Amino acid sequence: MVSNNHKIAKILKNLAEILDIKGIPFKPTAYRRASLTLEKLKSDIQEIYQKDGLKGLKSINGIGDGIAQKMAEYLQKGKISYYEKLKQETAIRQIVTHYFKSKGISLNELKKNAKKNQIVYSRFTKPAKQLLELAGDIEKAKKAIDKVANWAKSRGLDYAIETVFKKWPELKNLKPKPVVKKPFYEGHPMRQKDNRWFVVPEDGGEWLEFADQESKIEWK
Repeated sequence: MVSNNHKIAKILKNLAEILDIKGIPFKPTAYRRASLTLEKLKSDIQEIYQKDGLKGLKSINGIGDGIAQKMAEYLQKGKISYYEKLKQETAIRQIVTHYFKSKGISLNELKKNAKKNQIVYSRFTKPAKQLLELAGDIEKAKKAIDKVANWAKSRGLDYAIETVFKKWPELKNLKPKPVVKKPFYEGHPMRQKDNRWFVVPEDGGEWLEFADQESKIEWK
């Protein structure tokens, strides 16, 4: 199935992020390149592997020997042991990094600030570990952070990893505040009354009945 292409592409992309967190140079770029190749590949890698084996995988542009072997392992066993091992080693750091990413702070900024003692991984180790235990796995922990982040941002609220604990019982029903758009005409606010539109002057004067086409009303 072509879905194998996308599944492995996602794993390779995650591997790149983990290696970035570990501070390993060069390899993340190779994994991202291979991930992008698989996402665009129209041929099914399962069929390529069944027909030509490891040689067939290595023949794909952007796929080196090491990555081809990991792809073959996934096609044989449904997992990549190297990835599973790294996930466990960096689980807490992945959650902390994802938390800061949800706040718009990149990994590079996080590393730089940590050196200046402005942001320190150890400060977030305990709550990240608790969240991992609560969620059961890394991906569920990340999704929980994203859900709380979207909910908090839509209300102009700050949030921490601990906020996820507090909101956990209601997580399934936690939704961002709906964005309410207001009508404007040529930059002036509008109001509707008795099924008629009016333009409201900035000086608070008399409302002017809208006589233009409704398609000219801007919602923002």
